[in-house]
This record gives sequence, structure tokens and C-alpha cells, in this order.
Amino acid sequence: MPLIAPPLSLYIHMPWCVKKCPYCDFNSHGLRSEPPPYANYIGHLLADLDADLRDFGAATHGRPVVSVFFGGGTPSLFSPELIARLLDGVRQRLPLADDAEITLETNPGTVEHGRFDGYLKASVNRISFGVQSFDDDKLKRLGRIHSASEAEAAVKSAQDAGYANLNLDLMYALPQQTLDGALADVERAIALAPTHISHYQLTLEPNTAFAANPPPLPDDDHAWAMQEACEARLAAAGYGQYEISAYAQPGRRCAHNLNYWQFGDYLGIGAGAHGKLSDAATGQVHRRWKTRGPRAYMEAAAGPARIGGDNAIAAAELPFEYMLNALRLVDGVPMTDFAARPGLPPEHIAATLADARRRGWLIDDPQHLRTTTLGQRFLNDVIARFLP
Repeated sequence: MPLIAPPLSLYIHMPWCVKKCPYCDFNSHGLRSEPPPYANYIGHLLADLDADLRDFGAATHGRPVVSVFFGGGTPSLFSPELIARLLDGVRQRLPLADDAEITLETNPGTVEHGRFDGYLKASVNRISFGVQSFDDDKLKRLGRIHSASEAEAAVKSAQDAGYANLNLDLMYALPQQTLDGALADVERAIALAPTHISHYQLTLEPNTAFAANPPPLPDDDHAWAMQEACEARLAAAGYGQYEISAYAQPGRRCAHNLNYWQFGDYLGIGAGAHGKLSDAATGQVHRRWKTRGPRAYMEAAAGPARIGGDNAIAAAELPFEYMLNALRLVDGVPMTDFAARPGLPPEHIAATLADARRRGWLIDDPQHLRTTTLGQRFLNDVIARFLP
């Protein structure tokens, strides 16, 4: 089957944060005595983008960017002026779609009202707040630097500045959290009327402080009860679930994350950033990631040493790579997308699909890939069936 180039996004990694949280396994680096070289880093990001565009050539030429996402770390440590400079540089190198979604992740403890005016002027049109909880005790346990009242004030400041597209990140199954506590967090979030809420379970990830010294977390049954109850409350408030941990008002789904989940393409620039690119001419799907350490990344001066790894995905691995994303979507994807984006015929996975449907994990529809409620609960088992 011919591979068809999907939409293209751009991910930009800003690696610094005020303090590393004990649950975090992202490539983030707490501030030390000397401030990070923020302005210098912007130049390295643009040089990194130049090098990727040279390397990938025709696979990126003329393709409009449908979304830009500043992740971290804490991107809001960068001033609006630096964000504007970077986005101006991106536009000089790549065409941005007229309706491109441009998201900046924000820590409620690192922004003042004036900054939101500046970010909006810089063309950032979506803000994502890492709130996590509205319980001050839980925030302390999570190592967050903001309070519940500061989170509410930050969200209202962004709205006052003119932001109409806001996401709030919330976590559940927190240390010693009850069902009522999880629901209270959702209620506080709904009261702020964001357009999008990300609601995900706290998990103990390897190489984190929580993994080394695990806090007392709710068991699986209690965590599942929290998920179901919070999902129902969000639905009643008009937030439709479209992915395992993503809920949105009508027309406000996150375009950038949807592109990930639908096996779209994305360039990744910055320390530790990951990218994925489809080459319709060769039929290859390629992944590239950058070296993780900010100092090593900048010392590479956009040369080969900035690349942490490259991988042309083998055909046998493509079904797993595709399902790892697509089956997270509540509505699933058309079977024709599997043929177009990994570029494989449906017969390639026919036996695995039949087995999953027999187990009650996938709906019985040969034209559509979608998990059942049972499949959503045991999603890791479903996806593992597609491993080579």
C-alpha cells in the first residue's frame, strides 16, 4: 500500500523547570544557582531546525505545520519576547497553517498577568496549565511550586488577557487521595471553564524519586472508580472524552495531540525532543530524537552530536507503533488510515484483529479500529498483541 504523508506538527522542548517534581520522568532540569542561557537556547533551536530540514529534505518541503507545541520542563520560564523570536524564526523556515494551533505549557507558579498579554501577542493561541490538583496538601506531596489559589489566579489572568483556548492538567490516584478528593479537583477545574481538561492517573515511573520511595497510592480498583466517576462528571459538564485522558468542549480537541494519536508527523527540536517523519517517496517512517542534556545539546552546535538516535521503523514494528497511538482514541480510527499512514495492507494485522475482537477488546467492525469499554480498561494488553 502507498504511504501517504500525514499532517505535520512541530514539537519544541524547553528543558528547564524551577524544581524537578518527584513523579516526573520527562527530560526536565531544575534551576541551579546560575540562570539558564534562555536567549542562547533559542538560537540553538533554530539551528537544530535548519539541520533537520536539510537532513529530511523533500520529506518536509512545502508541508504546512498544523500545530506547534512548547513542552518541557516549563516553557513559561521563557519570556514572551523569546517565544516571539523563535516563532518568527520558525515561520521563516516552514509554512504555518493559517489556523495553526500554538500551545505553550505553563506552570501556574511561573507566570504573571503581563506575560499572558505577551504570549498572545507572540501568536501563542493556546495555554496548557500544569495544575495537577486543587488540594494544597496534594500539591505539596507532588512537589509542585504553586498553591491552589495561585493556579486559579493564573487561569483567570490568562482568560482576562484574552485566551479562549485553555487546558488544565489534572492528576488522580494521588497519595492517599479519596474518591471525593478526586471529584473535588474536577469540580474546581470545571468552575474555571477551560475548554480542555487532561485528566490522567499518577503512575510510578522508573528513575523518579517516587519510584525509589513510593508514596501510599490508591489501589487499582479505587483508581478505576475515580476514573469512572470523574469521567461521568466531566461528561455532564460538557467535556467529551476523546482519548483515554483527554476531555474537551465541542470543537476544542487538542490538534497537536490528535496528530500524535492519529500517527501524524512531527519534527522535534530541543534537548531530548522526539520527532517522527513519513517519507512518501521511499515509504519509510523515521524516528529521530535529540541528546537529552541541555549543555551537551547546545555544545553540539546543531551538528551530528545533537542527535541522540535515529531509527527507520521496520515494517514488522509499524502495527505496534500505530496502535500504540490510535487505540487511545475513544472513537478509534477508520481502517483506511492504517493503510495510508503506516502504508501497510489491512491483511497484515488480520489475525491479530480477529483475536482481539474475539476477546471483546475491539468492536466487531472491519471498517473501523476502536476499543470496547473492556479494551480501554486493558489497553496495554490490547496494544501488546501487535508487537512483532
